Amino acid sequence: MAGGKGTRFWPRSTTAKPKQFLSLTSSEATMLQETYSRFRSCLSEDDVYVAVSRNYLPLVREQLPQLSEKQLIIEPEQRDTAPCIALTASFFQKRGLNEVIVTAPSDQYIPDAAELMEALRAAEQAAQDEGVVVTMGIVPTRAETGYGYIEAGEHEDGKYGPGIKTVKAFIEKPTLSRAEELIAIPNMYWNSGIFIWKPSTIAGYMQLYQPDMWRVFELEGEQLAKAYVQLPKLSIDYALIEKLECLYTLPIAFTWDDVGVWTSLERIFGTDGDGNILLGKIYPTSTSNSIVYAEQQRVLVIGVDNLIVVSTDEGLLICHKTQEQAVKQAIAAMDADREGGMP
Repeated sequence: MAGGKGTRFWPRSTTAKPKQFLSLTSSEATMLQETYSRFRSCLSEDDVYVAVSRNYLPLVREQLPQLSEKQLIIEPEQRDTAPCIALTASFFQKRGLNEVIVTAPSDQYIPDAAELMEALRAAEQAAQDEGVVVTMGIVPTRAETGYGYIEAGEHEDGKYGPGIKTVKAFIEKPTLSRAEELIAIPNMYWNSGIFIWKPSTIAGYMQLYQPDMWRVFELEGEQLAKAYVQLPKLSIDYALIEKLECLYTLPIAFTWDDVGVWTSLERIFGTDGDGNILLGKIYPTSTSNSIVYAEQQRVLVIGVDNLIVVSTDEGLLICHKTQEQAVKQAIAAMDADREGGMP
């Protein structure tokens, strides 16, 4: 899925070119290209599809020219993950295909593709059963407020082989104090946003829990496109996952990051002796635990701690690291002011 806007990485990530089309975790490949290569390591070229909103289609074609048109699942407009995944299920069903599929974001950092593929093969066996949904549960390494959490049962479900557990509870993104409590609970995992299921399973649950939305996907062509843009923006977690009783998780402990905020780069690249990440022409003095990025300008940072400073042609971000989750809301307010006539 490559249709998100990545607003928490503003101003590096913009509406015109969101983070999945940028080289954030590699000096060469974009995040979309890295994700494609990860799945191509164990799948044939014809078995990798990209779901993308129409306005980002040129970027996908530019970065993945090897994709044929039949491998592009085109959203008329970005409406969040529930409509995107429903469109994907409809896409395959209308072509008479019902093999197990993996729906995964295009902007995650998973350096060990072999470990991921081994886990996906185990999950695939369970997802062959109609109605079964498997999600990858990430073993938490810190109290994180930017992820949802999954509480699994204490024992593996012997029906589906080693490692796979039933899901007891699905917990929304918590406060910091609540996150600290959650990571102390056994069998608590981060929700990775990676799901393994059949198109018919998605369709069945959409018909059950989101019947009005699913009726849109029974349409064709321009009728579908016109109805699609009227759909509410709804995540798959809210639309389906939280409601499911036949939900399983496969806990995994390999390196994973959703690269959702600037501090993700600390976990991927590490920091210098002062706890900083300095990217560009940065000149620090008495600066610690900060992330400073500049595309072209020379930047002086003096006597600061725990700051994120990002300078691009798009704009300037100065943010305390503890407030980085608020960037998305601040961007929305800024864009609203701009639409209202403010410069």
